[in-house]
Amino acid sequence: MTHPLVSYPRNADTPTSTLPFSPSVCFGDLIFISGQASVDATGKIVCDTFEAEFRRSIENVRKVLEAAGSDLAHVIQTRNYVRDAEDVPLYNQLYREVFAEPFPTRTTITNCLPPTLRYEIEVVAVKRPA
Repeated sequence: MTHPLVSYPRNADTPTSTLPFSPSVCFGDLIFISGQASVDATGKIVCDTFEAEFRRSIENVRKVLEAAGSDLAHVIQTRNYVRDAEDVPLYNQLYREVFAEPFPTRTTITNCLPPTLRYEIEVVAVKRPA
């Protein structure tokens, strides 16, 4: 899509993937971040504990937001995918470490990921004020 308000920001820290999607798309001041999971810089899945996968996923979101001119403090919506429902209490605890009141709007879906992933997150954010 070619539109003067649409951009696809990336920098050297932006996680890559062999799958057909853009890590982020900006439309004006809005930033739409594709699902970020526990992957390394080349897009290879890194299986780990729920907490480690959560933290790696959030770090990937942070990198994508930085390339787009924003940060975690400017996230306005999250969609979260938790493979195992028994991880939801830990997920809520970790989530509160990353996002503070007033919290972004949030959707959480459980029992939905393949065995290779425990957590994935996608976000909508706004750019930092100039």
